Amino acid sequence: MGTGERNQEAHVSEGSGATPPRTLAEALRTRDDASLAALLRARPDLLSPVPSDLSQLATRAATRASVVRALEHLDRFTLQTAEALAVAPDPALYEALRSLMTGDDGDRAIEAALPGAVATLREQALLWGGNDRLRLVRTARELLAPSPGHPSPTGLGPTVAEATAGMSPGRWQEILAAAGLPTTHDPVSAGAALTSLFTDRARMSALLDTAPPEALMVLERLVWGPPYGEVTADPTRPVRWLRDRGLLLPTSLRTVVLPREAALHLRAGRAHRTPEPVPPAVTPAAEYSPQVVDRTAAGQAYMALSTIEELLKDWNEGGPAVMRSGGLSVRDLKRTATALDLPEPTAAFWVELAYAAGLLAPDGEPSERYAATPAYDDWLGLAPQDRWARLATAWLNATRTAGLIGGQDAKGRALSTLGPDLDRSAAPEVRRRVLDLLAELPEGAAPAPENVLARLRWERPLRGAAASAPDGGGGDLRSRIALWTLNEAELLGVTGRGALSAHGRALLGAGRAGAGRAAADRAETGRAGAGRAAADRAETGRAGAARPSDAEAAASAVRAAVLLAPLIPEPLDHVLLQADLTAVAPGPLQRPLADTLGVLADVESKGGATVYRFTPASVRRALDAGHAASDLHTFLAAHSRTPVPQPLSYLIDDVARKHGHLRVGAASAYVRCDDDAMLGEILADKRSQPLGLRRLAPTVLAAQTDPATLLEGLRGMGFAPAAESAAGDVLITRTDAYRTPPRTAPAPVPEGPPTPDDTLLGAALRAIRAGDMASTAVHKDAPADRSAGHAKSPGQLPRTTSAETLATVQAAALTGSAVWIGYVNAEGAASQRVIAPVRVEGGFVTAYDHTADEVRTYPLHRITGVAELADSP
Repeated sequence: MGTGERNQEAHVSEGSGATPPRTLAEALRTRDDASLAALLRARPDLLSPVPSDLSQLATRAATRASVVRALEHLDRFTLQTAEALAVAPDPALYEALRSLMTGDDGDRAIEAALPGAVATLREQALLWGGNDRLRLVRTARELLAPSPGHPSPTGLGPTVAEATAGMSPGRWQEILAAAGLPTTHDPVSAGAALTSLFTDRARMSALLDTAPPEALMVLERLVWGPPYGEVTADPTRPVRWLRDRGLLLPTSLRTVVLPREAALHLRAGRAHRTPEPVPPAVTPAAEYSPQVVDRTAAGQAYMALSTIEELLKDWNEGGPAVMRSGGLSVRDLKRTATALDLPEPTAAFWVELAYAAGLLAPDGEPSERYAATPAYDDWLGLAPQDRWARLATAWLNATRTAGLIGGQDAKGRALSTLGPDLDRSAAPEVRRRVLDLLAELPEGAAPAPENVLARLRWERPLRGAAASAPDGGGGDLRSRIALWTLNEAELLGVTGRGALSAHGRALLGAGRAGAGRAAADRAETGRAGAGRAAADRAETGRAGAARPSDAEAAASAVRAAVLLAPLIPEPLDHVLLQADLTAVAPGPLQRPLADTLGVLADVESKGGATVYRFTPASVRRALDAGHAASDLHTFLAAHSRTPVPQPLSYLIDDVARKHGHLRVGAASAYVRCDDDAMLGEILADKRSQPLGLRRLAPTVLAAQTDPATLLEGLRGMGFAPAAESAAGDVLITRTDAYRTPPRTAPAPVPEGPPTPDDTLLGAALRAIRAGDMASTAVHKDAPADRSAGHAKSPGQLPRTTSAETLATVQAAALTGSAVWIGYVNAEGAASQRVIAPVRVEGGFVTAYDHTADEVRTYPLHRITGVAELADSP
């Protein structure tokens, strides 16, 4: 006995009862709580809201929307099994299904994997019944079976009976005679005879041996689908030969179809051209030392932190404006990409990542602009490894997909950075699955992207809504997200040289388990067949259905940060000053040094070493920020490993002498200076005319512009004015002062209802069981006729007198037993409930309602009747 036959024995019947179930609801009633919980985990949409009983659960499981969603979450082989069942007789024997999957020659890998696929379909309530009566849910059959205008995924056409419905008796006689079959005037008998011919291997082969070679060529073009072909009013001889013998049956005046039974004979009984019981292997395309991978990833992680800091420093005084339709304009994205010295798609990724991490947001002002949030200052105070962990966690869980930027939405509108319509609920699952596949490889191994995409397509074939969902560019969105994931993981430092780093494994919670499991898989050669496929399918289902909790994700982020910390270079406390007014930072700088130097000088180039250049404007910026010239000299002398060049000292002193000599304040604006000659020079300069200046006193000029414009105008003329307050004090401006009000990071958009936790599942199962018990309850001591007032059949409200009702609920409260009641609420709606009375007083009964899974209080006068349960819950 083969593996498939042994597994088949374990699934002869569904449930423990001797009577086979007649409906899906009956099949669900035979399941235990663990099986029902597995169904609700796999299809969480069935819990929204919680069904009142198992009949409602079965009805909801058979709705079109729910079935489509369940089919889209099947792997390729399980889906192929469902497609084969859709073209099999209903109900189907397991042997018939196995024949459709393996064909006449058989295939051990398919035979071994088939029981697991059938079990998955049965567990997800897409299939019910024992192996002697396999029934695909009707909605699934309608979606997968061939119908007019809806070809089957298998490429098979309708059966002989379906294709010949309504055929005239005369035409039947012609077909039977040409095929060498006894003629009959009964269409049913005629169809059965032709079907019997097509399904008889020997007789069908003998018939095809007499076919012209051209006719066989016609069949070859139709056999794997689509099975339909067009014919003219006067078809060719080969087509006439096939049509006369029923091998091509008319579906309209100009269309013929190859019947399913004939196609299966030509396919040697196989429903699919290429069944895929085993998932494509993800193998290493390149291997590196784990240390090299970790160092490369750590270097890129540090670059990620620097890029985010540089981005938000560039937006410190208020970033780009928010477009009316939301998001960043193309012009502002180009300017940001230029400032970061990055390609626009890469710059868009960093902007979106900062937004997903809650580090930037719109400020909410009337002229709305993007700026850093207060959370950015908290983030800057963290250690580098902790800052990276926060970015990586935000990226892993974000549904906003930066790769879509530049495409179009369903209405043809451009998708912009930070704009709407960038959420794709599948993104977190795809990212995590891609990284899980990398984690299964040995440490330091990098796969080819094509292998990763092939595996993902096997685990989740493109179907229905997934194929037509707007994704800003067409094609398989999941595959595109996977490619973006590989690129973004490298940018972020989760991977190095295409291989998953140690801190990347820890971020997933995989640790070193991935490499150990991969090694075990290689050593375990016996798993090469369908046993491995079944295990992979189970693991894929778990990966797709179960996401780590917040606590688990936080613990993984901490472990990742601990592993990354030793790989990040220690920040330096010095720079190298040079005579050409530049400073070279040979590595990352400590935060106070980097902040002060960023104000005092402009970044000229980045790379392994950062080059800063000192200019009059940059020195004036430092003076505006409140630094005195003496402070700047002391700062440079303390943090330079080389002597402070004389040109730099002269530059600072020269700018400082001029700085603040002029004072600008608000009148609407004024200029104040003790040197009236300088004010005369300003008035004589033609460039001051737009400022609307006039002398109020020998040392004061009034202006018609605001102070900010006046400051910029005087600086453009070569002066170094300083702003002052109403008290005459110099105003200190800091470039990092502007922040948005407190903002929360954007919440990911979930892909359908979330997977229920154990608490919700337990409560839902109790409510469903209680409701099912109420709808199918069998009462004790039910009288044989209706005259006694009790319900005779399930579903009817019990009827008892007020005294009987009171006595029964009081007894149940004393014994702690459950009873079945009929209840009519204030709106007149009647319902059945299973309750466990706790207290009876004042005309009310307080009880635990098993149907609602909560304690409720019921007026006794609204209870129509009460009956004891044969089996209390």
